[in-house]
Amino acid sequence: MVMDKSLKIGDQIEVEIGPIANGGHFISRHNGQVVFVRHAITGEKAIVKITSVSSKLAHGDAVEILSESTDRIKPICNYAIPGGCGGCDFQHINMSAQQKFKLEVIRDQFMRIAKMEVDPEMVSVEPKNGLGWRTRFDFAISENGKAGLYAPKTKKVVEIDRCAIAVKEINESNLFNEEWGGTDRVRVSVSSSNQVNISRGKMTVSGPKRIRELVDKNVYDISPQSFWQSHKEAPKILSDLAISFMKLKQGDVVCDLYGGVGLFTMPVADKVGSKGHVHMIELSNHAIRDASKIFKKYKNVTIHKGLVDKKLSQLNNIDAILLDPPRTGAGRSTIDKIVSKSPKKIVYISCDPASLARDSRFLENSGYFLDKINVIDLFPMTHHVESIVRFVPKKKN
Repeated sequence: MVMDKSLKIGDQIEVEIGPIANGGHFISRHNGQVVFVRHAITGEKAIVKITSVSSKLAHGDAVEILSESTDRIKPICNYAIPGGCGGCDFQHINMSAQQKFKLEVIRDQFMRIAKMEVDPEMVSVEPKNGLGWRTRFDFAISENGKAGLYAPKTKKVVEIDRCAIAVKEINESNLFNEEWGGTDRVRVSVSSSNQVNISRGKMTVSGPKRIRELVDKNVYDISPQSFWQSHKEAPKILSDLAISFMKLKQGDVVCDLYGGVGLFTMPVADKVGSKGHVHMIELSNHAIRDASKIFKKYKNVTIHKGLVDKKLSQLNNIDAILLDPPRTGAGRSTIDKIVSKSPKKIVYISCDPASLARDSRFLENSGYFLDKINVIDLFPMTHHVESIVRFVPKKKN
């Protein structure tokens, strides 16, 4: 064991594993220094190999478990090991505990950042074993020309021959047998009808050039470059939750911010009817091109290309606002613009607990009250988690 108090990369130390942190690491301490640990679980004792060191903290992998948690299971994938693939960081934790830790992170981030107590409800998603759900990947290409995924916090490509969380169509394709020299990334997308598209940049290598997604009766014809939810059940689950949270009526005017190709715009347009209207705002050129075609015949939908702040400032008489921003969140400026429109309901979908908590604090300080929060386990076997919250105006005394 290392006796020197200053940690160095490669050192091995014995620690007790504490609570989970946002980002999937578990917190431990060694001689007063914080060490973020992967491949461990709260309550365990472990030998941790240090992988990076900064002035304030260190990161490490649990390479030997001295006392196991009852929540520990054997990873199903040979690549889910210290120094291995960074795609899954929770394969060593049973599904029930994974969800418990994700709820803990949400509560902790809201308390730390927003100074708010929340009691989120977890929404479970099929398949319950947390495997075979992911329909979209950007695979990195190794020096040998093989597809793989990066090791955590590195540019080292771990070559793989299958992926436990991928849908079967990806594992049954020839993707992992091919040599992909001359490129650093290959994108694979599997549609709701199980068609497989493999592309390099804008060029389709195999499969249909367009991807046809079906969510209930709604059809979305999109390019492989446009964003679409990666969990095969996510589009329907999130659409249903968004509609349920918004409680729309005929004639409502709704803004769909960061609207992508219009996943939520379509069911919202159906709900508000011909007397209502949906304004969808999106910056991505690929998404805008797809959305413009998808909603070409919709008279109650207007597509706005540009920054959310700028485009939202041009709109008035808005009843409800739905936003699904990138991981960085909406931010203070956008939240201020949203609040200035005085919507009766704000529904916020987020894939990052910290940015959601920050923006929730902004909304809470601007006259809105968080009255509902759900957490959806759309990324099983990983630390990632999706949340949906609803804000309504605070009642005036």
